[in-house]
Amino acid sequence: MLSVASLIRAQDLKPSETKAILQRPPAIQELELQRQRFLGFSLQADPVSTPSINAQDLSRYREFQFGMSLPAIAKQVGLEPSEAKVIHQRPALIQELNWRSELSLSSSQPDPARTILFSFYNGELFRIVVNYDRYKTEGLTTEDVVEAISAKYGTATKPSAEITYSSSQVYNDREAVIARWEDSQYSFNLFRSSYQPTFGMIAFSKRLDALARAAIVEAIRLDEQEAPRRESERQQKQDEENRATQEKAKLVNRPQFRP
Repeated sequence: MLSVASLIRAQDLKPSETKAILQRPPAIQELELQRQRFLGFSLQADPVSTPSINAQDLSRYREFQFGMSLPAIAKQVGLEPSEAKVIHQRPALIQELNWRSELSLSSSQPDPARTILFSFYNGELFRIVVNYDRYKTEGLTTEDVVEAISAKYGTATKPSAEITYSSSQVYNDREAVIARWEDSQYSFNLFRSSYQPTFGMIAFSKRLDALARAAIVEAIRLDEQEAPRRESERQQKQDEENRATQEKAKLVNRPQFRP
């Protein structure tokens, strides 16, 4: 392989001229910086080389380890555990904690993630849904994003499949998977949003996700089974409150009424 010095001598170029030739256009440099910032993964490695075994840790996304507790996740993202939304309380506790990029106190480097939704099964992190900012990923192709993620998680597959999005409605919302990284315990799935021109990632622990799915199905079954009784109780309570309001108004207005 010719060195840069050899190339300069062969073409009789000055070093300053060589620098101008070798320098990439600003637009290409900015696009490469965007790719490097994506997910915080570096793209300096040779994309055709096989990733190291140590790099393929699918048990975590960034610093968030599957199985972590709600208080631990909340502390890492600067939220309070009380900000988590309770989705179901039985037969298992299903909660969601939503982080938004504008809540971040760090301004050292723009975060390409716009929102991260953390889902918990009995207090354990089982699912992460990331929506990336359309403006911070602008110009990136699907291949760029897949390469960035593959540098961290290894070789991707491209299954003809859809993945469920929400953990609050028996995973009714679905998105087409454009790339997948998985092992026997964890799964990472890249998708393009059906509603806006941006990328998203759904990652989960297969074991905890299966338990959560079963619990959510049962929770909805119980809710539907008990819905008539709860509606009757709600209506009865409303009627009692209305009667109390009418009686109170009667006590005030009756003595003052004049025909």
